[in-house]
Amino acid sequence: MTSPADEILDIVDENDQVLGQSPRGAAYARGLRHRCVFVEARDAQGRLFVHRRTPTKLVFPSRYDMFVGGVVGAGESYDDAALREAEEELGVSGLPRPRFRLKFLYDDGSGHSWWSAVYEVRCELPVDPQAEEVAWYGFLPEAEVERRLAQWDWVPDGLAAYERLKALRAAG
Repeated sequence: MTSPADEILDIVDENDQVLGQSPRGAAYARGLRHRCVFVEARDAQGRLFVHRRTPTKLVFPSRYDMFVGGVVGAGESYDDAALREAEEELGVSGLPRPRFRLKFLYDDGSGHSWWSAVYEVRCELPVDPQAEEVAWYGFLPEAEVERRLAQWDWVPDGLAAYERLKALRAAG
């Protein structure tokens, strides 16, 4: 079995055009721009799936996230990656295809830069999150997530995606 660091990613420019490929570990180490998907998963009651990442994650270990998702593999579409990552991280199969909402370039100025496609999905299946990815999880009401924003240590790219998705919804 190969490690996540060996996964091959498309390296892209500021316009999301493919420049070449690189193993994930090398892309992170060299700050190469790649593609990621963020999937907001809600249960039948509309509560948001929130989790704390494991301490072994390559990026933002042990931080909280309100999205499931991850990197888009070389040659993989955003839509296919969104479904694959959501099913993998939630530990389910047979999810409806996540609905695309927006895309933005995340760049924190310190070597973390990726095109970020944001999706939504309703997960009414019992979840069994990947132990390698998820240290803790719960389905939280939106008001609880909002209260926790200032209290918990969140992944910065997830916060950026959350704020953009919230603004999109507010705009109608």
